Amino acid sequence: MDLHHPILREFPEHRETIRRLQGGDDHFRNIYDEYHRLDDEIYRIEEEIDFATDQEIEELKMRRAKLKDNIYRLIRRAPSGGSPAGLGTGAVG
Repeated sequence: MDLHHPILREFPEHRETIRRLQGGDDHFRNIYDEYHRLDDEIYRIEEEIDFATDQEIEELKMRRAKLKDNIYRLIRRAPSGGSPAGLGTGAVG
């Protein structure tokens, strides 16, 4: 079972939009990077490389899920094609 959940694997149909946002939207890139740091932390705990209580791992997974939801919202709001200008406002709805 693969324990990693990279965004490009979670949303393969949005690969182009994700790459465009990574290159031009600081807010998106920060959330994306935080998501992947958290995903790696969860992986290390699940593989027993690092340790955490059940409550800690559940809290980490909840944070990861919220970040994933925010990332998906930003992807869906992104204009198709072209420049991501104006998307780095920090507003997440």
